[in-house]
This record gives sequence, structure tokens and C-alpha cells, in this order.
Amino acid sequence: MTEASTDLDNPRIRVEVETSYIEEQSDPRDKRFVFSYTITIRNEGQSPARLMTRHWIITDANGNVKETRGDGVVGEQPYLKPGQGFRYSSGAVIETPVGTMQGSYQMVGDDGEQFDAPIAPFRLAMPGVLH
Repeated sequence: MTEASTDLDNPRIRVEVETSYIEEQSDPRDKRFVFSYTITIRNEGQSPARLMTRHWIITDANGNVKETRGDGVVGEQPYLKPGQGFRYSSGAVIETPVGTMQGSYQMVGDDGEQFDAPIAPFRLAMPGVLH
């Protein structure tokens, strides 16, 4: 399990990540490595904000990059009041036993201000591959 947290440019939104390798869905002979990740988004600011869109950059150990963008997360656009959090799980498939993910959530405050909540790079790694 890998954990990462982000509070880089925007101290209002904190993002924590936990990852796991899904062995039963993976097939290393077919270059298929499946990972799940659980994200906790917490509003540590003074005003509410809604997560509107997401942007992910997924890179495998061969340098192959996949970018994904979409509305919300897991079909939702969570509205977070100060002190509230939202937790969800999703997954990624890469062609190598190790890779990284990073990205951002595009947020909008009640005042209409749009801002990004960055997600620091975190590692996807099959157990036993890294020491």
C-alpha cells in the first residue's frame, strides 16, 4: 500500500491516496498490471467547494503516458463544506509492474472562484518489485 498526500498550492483541499495491487485481475504475461486506489479529499479551508472535473496523468515504467479527464469522480461532483471529506475508490491498468499517477481536481468555490487541487505523484507498484 502506498500513501501520499497533497497540500501543495492550495491548502484548502487536501488529497490523500492509498494504493493496492490487484493480483487476481492482473496478468503479467500479458503486460496487464491492475491497481486500485482510494482517494480521500478533505476541505480544510474556510469555504465550501465542489469538485467539478478531474485530470490524471498515468505513467508506466516504460515511459508510456496516459492522460484522462472527466467530470467529477465515480459519477459524482462532491460538494465539500469546511471540514468535510469525500472518499472513493477507482483503478488503473498499466503495462509494467511499477508506475506513477498524478493529477489535479478542478474545483469551484461558492463564490465562483475556480482553482485546482493538485494531486502529488504517487506510486503504483506490484509487491516485491521495489524494496
